Amino acid sequence: MNAPATLFWFRNDLRLADNLGLRAALERGGPLIPLYLDGSAAQPEWPPGAAARWWLHHSLASLERALRERGSRLTLRRGAALATLLELCRECGADAVYWNRRHEPAAHAEDAALEAALRGAGLLAESRNAALLAEPGTVTTKAGGPYQVYTPFRRRLLEQLHASAPVAAPAQLPAPRRWPASLPLAELQYLPSRPWHAGLASAWQPGEDGAARRLRTFIDASLPHYATRRDQPGVHGTSRLSPHLHHGEISVRQVWQATHQATDAVDATGRAKFVDELIWREFSWHLLHHFPHTSAAPLRREFERFPWQEDRALLRAWQRGLTGVPLVDAGMRELWSSGWMHNRVRMVTASFLVKNLRQPWLAGARWFWDTLVDADLAANTQGWQWVAGCGADAAPFFRVFNPVTQSRRFDPQGRYLRRWLPELQALEDADLHAPWLASAARLRAADVTLGSDYPRPIVDLQDSRAAALAAYRQLRA
Repeated sequence: MNAPATLFWFRNDLRLADNLGLRAALERGGPLIPLYLDGSAAQPEWPPGAAARWWLHHSLASLERALRERGSRLTLRRGAALATLLELCRECGADAVYWNRRHEPAAHAEDAALEAALRGAGLLAESRNAALLAEPGTVTTKAGGPYQVYTPFRRRLLEQLHASAPVAAPAQLPAPRRWPASLPLAELQYLPSRPWHAGLASAWQPGEDGAARRLRTFIDASLPHYATRRDQPGVHGTSRLSPHLHHGEISVRQVWQATHQATDAVDATGRAKFVDELIWREFSWHLLHHFPHTSAAPLRREFERFPWQEDRALLRAWQRGLTGVPLVDAGMRELWSSGWMHNRVRMVTASFLVKNLRQPWLAGARWFWDTLVDADLAANTQGWQWVAGCGADAAPFFRVFNPVTQSRRFDPQGRYLRRWLPELQALEDADLHAPWLASAARLRAADVTLGSDYPRPIVDLQDSRAAALAAYRQLRA
């Protein structure tokens, strides 16, 4: 008698290696039906942004190729999760559905309801954690509550962490005698209708193979210098693994193991700093799990009364990289072109928006969400709240990043600025970081006319900082 089929539902785990849900499904024996479902409402107020959808299209194409190499294929469907899963189980004679858990608040609730409904329909429903080192809710204070400060969270996580070795990808996948109908990938319409995405295509290789290549490059070329280069946007000093982790093309356990198995030539300080970045990712999901309102509202409720000064023209200038402040503009143009921004520059551009321009942090979070290829809900919203001073373990509001000081410190030769601001290419290093301070003669020598070739600053950095601090004092009063 033939064993019943099993559905494996791919979501933000688009890989075959170290996919714990997939491995559990295969252990049942019998045919396996890999599925990707478009239309499940993981977080209704945060649908995937345009850059993430571009990535998703190519990641699914890569996954389909990998499945076919192993004698399988990917079934694409659209519709509500429960109805579609039940329909597909009837079509295929499947008696079980497996998946890996998502950790957005709405997705968490959806998963629980879905599991109960599938079991109520007589099906086996099983899920696994394949996205994090520690599932949210498992790292708690001695009193059993959530951490709101990073350092004790980090300490507790490391105390209880037992990261087992990643699981290899299966060599073959058992196929059914007849495959169910599948939508063409193009019908999901993830690619932009207007061709703005050439920069993304030149910067990234979505898919599991691209993730593995990115990890090897980081371990070999960047990790040995991570401690000294991670804050320099003009060099390849960071891992750039975040979009691959976001889409689940590589697991955090794979990254963790590779980092700890790197040769002795790797500087211990650099390794520790990169491990900290992985744990910050865990901390963000920990916070979102325990404080689900922070996906759209500040953790510190008093900031709901903060006197923002919403101005669409200022927001638009920031989005387009036309603020007249070089480091901010370079970061915003890098984001638009490549779907990514260096972490140091993310902090500076965010600080400029919420403090110098006094625009709401949520407006910045929504723009990043639409334009980043690595926009995790937890990391994005918690990162913006950290800069705005309204989240857990946040930088205090009165810490305002000075973009000129940051630029001179971390990009002294202007490599980063000149790459993204070609109109300022000929300026001397001394003038590049704050062209409005350059003499008229030096601007003429570089063929730069402020207000024409490049904008004058839309705000005065010192005056706008003082106004932001005054607003903060008003909030506290």
